[in-house]
Amino acid sequence: MKRSTRLLTVTALLASALTVSASAAELHVLNWKGYGADEPWAIEAFEKATGHKVVNDFFNSEQEMLTKLRTNPGLYDVVMINAAFTGQAIDENLIQPIDTSKIPNAADISAEKAQSPMLNRDGKTFGVPWVWGLTALAINDKSFDTPPTSISVMWDEARKGRVIIRDDAVEAIQFGAIASGQNINDIKDMEAVKAKLTSLMPQIRTFWSSENDWNQMVASNQIDVGTYWSGSADRAKTQFKLPVSLVIPEEGAVAWLDAFSVPVGSDNVEGAEAFINYMIDPEFYVEWVTKVGAPVSANDKALAALPEDSFNRAVMGSPEVAKRIQFQAPITDEQRESYLAVWQELKVNVK
Repeated sequence: MKRSTRLLTVTALLASALTVSASAAELHVLNWKGYGADEPWAIEAFEKATGHKVVNDFFNSEQEMLTKLRTNPGLYDVVMINAAFTGQAIDENLIQPIDTSKIPNAADISAEKAQSPMLNRDGKTFGVPWVWGLTALAINDKSFDTPPTSISVMWDEARKGRVIIRDDAVEAIQFGAIASGQNINDIKDMEAVKAKLTSLMPQIRTFWSSENDWNQMVASNQIDVGTYWSGSADRAKTQFKLPVSLVIPEEGAVAWLDAFSVPVGSDNVEGAEAFINYMIDPEFYVEWVTKVGAPVSANDKALAALPEDSFNRAVMGSPEVAKRIQFQAPITDEQRESYLAVWQELKVNVK
């Protein structure tokens, strides 16, 4: 081989190595554990298709998520944020605008969600809608001959000591608002909410923070009913074969919208765009629902790819259900602090 040819070959190999190195950049994702984006089969498929190496980190509450963004500037490339908290992340300069033209699947997101004022500001997009779902009730099928239809089952004396509720002040107060016949985003009578939750405390067995907490309690038959996320209830039944059914009370349920954002200082924006595009892809969504169980996709094409009788289309897409749900809106720091104070006071009464 001639010297010039060898040099060209070595140069080509080095260039190829550099290209692989660049495409194999680490992609740091901050999300709930066990929430789609960390499914091993999904990560493997994404990494194989793009060359980006996914590194997951997790949080157990929105406040923990915000704290991790504040204290680790430049570490994360993608973060999943409940849309009600996106505005706070924007205000604190924790996330940056997203060029959705580089995320092809974003074109199929329902206009209502894509254009949500919670995710867009001053003509810029800060969050790409991913999925939405409910905080409703889930029951232990072994404890009921007929599924309940009312939120009042939580206060049923027969269920005393076998009720569970998430340890989250905002969610608990909003749940109390529904139970007292109020709008979760415009609570007029906080005393009524407090009274309703106070009367619930003797019913409570314990508080939960993660899906694993809830699932372990029902697996060991320690609970009858509790607040739970719709997607989690689906996963409990589909993936773990637990005796769990979701109940959307006639009084209503709390609805939430989760979106992906790109933190300020991301070292891999290109990878972040590719990851978001993969996560809202219909093919991924159908596999997620089928293998694991998932909330409702914000991507119309992804949802339409499910069977017509699937839960996320037949039930979650029902006009009757739509009338009963209330989507969370942003709250102020003052409101959040007042909710926390009430919640901490209430928890003292649970043995």
